[in-house]
Amino acid sequence: MHLASIFFTMILVDNYVLVKFLGICPFLGVSKKLDSAVGMSLAVTFVMVLATAATWPIQTFLLTPASGAWDLGYLQTIVFILIIAILVQLLENILKKFIPALYKALGVYLPLITTNCTILGVTVLNIDNGYNFLESIVCAAGAGLGFLVAMVLFSGVRRKVEEAVTPKCFEGLPITLVAAAVTSLSFMGFGGIVESIFGA
Repeated sequence: MHLASIFFTMILVDNYVLVKFLGICPFLGVSKKLDSAVGMSLAVTFVMVLATAATWPIQTFLLTPASGAWDLGYLQTIVFILIIAILVQLLENILKKFIPALYKALGVYLPLITTNCTILGVTVLNIDNGYNFLESIVCAAGAGLGFLVAMVLFSGVRRKVEEAVTPKCFEGLPITLVAAAVTSLSFMGFGGIVESIFGA
């Protein structure tokens, strides 16, 4: 029940894009088309889970070991970004070789996964929340699925917004930001649902 609570909380209540406002660049940049939004979300989820699986043991056993023999916690951000960069490079090579259409669709946003603060945020907050390895993986998977939900929802919202007649002063980015704000507000309604279902 505890793991299910973490998983659904990351999707609905603590959605990293719509509630914590991390990863806004790909959220606004790649959400115009549904296929590229889904592709980007799956790529981010893949990197997020792998990065969590790699960074948690490095933080726990190398940077700040339980024995207290040394404390290299101040290197956390640099080490985590390096690990994420390596994983993104690996993903980029895989997509280029096996799924070139998705590689071209994601374009410049694929290398930007390296600096996507959602991934770094998940890896750091897992440590800060005191999650064990399994809880961290579940949290990362939930956060990735939450990213997918946000991207798919906003892709539909953007399609409707582009079809609508908007005032001249709101055309382009302003109406997109207003639509993002309204989408974000809608997620506030999930506030007590997960706690009620799972008793968290």
